[in-house]
Amino acid sequence: MPIVTVQVTREGSTPARNSVTAEEKAAIIKGVSEVLLNVLNKPLESTYVVIEEVDLDNWGWGGLPTEQYRRIRAAAKS
Repeated sequence: MPIVTVQVTREGSTPARNSVTAEEKAAIIKGVSEVLLNVLNKPLESTYVVIEEVDLDNWGWGGLPTEQYRRIRAAAKS
């Protein structure tokens, strides 16, 4: 029985939202389950998918808090 944990930042996919929607979570669960079915022949009913939303201030990237890292990257692209 596979258990897959997907961690995402707690921010929406559009500026007006601050979390992943139920529809987006359902799509993640379906997609991950189908990958395990297609690649490892694991039945859909035996696969568990856990989605963890992590507050953005608890997420780091490139040795920096994510928001700071994004600002630096955005400035470098300008």
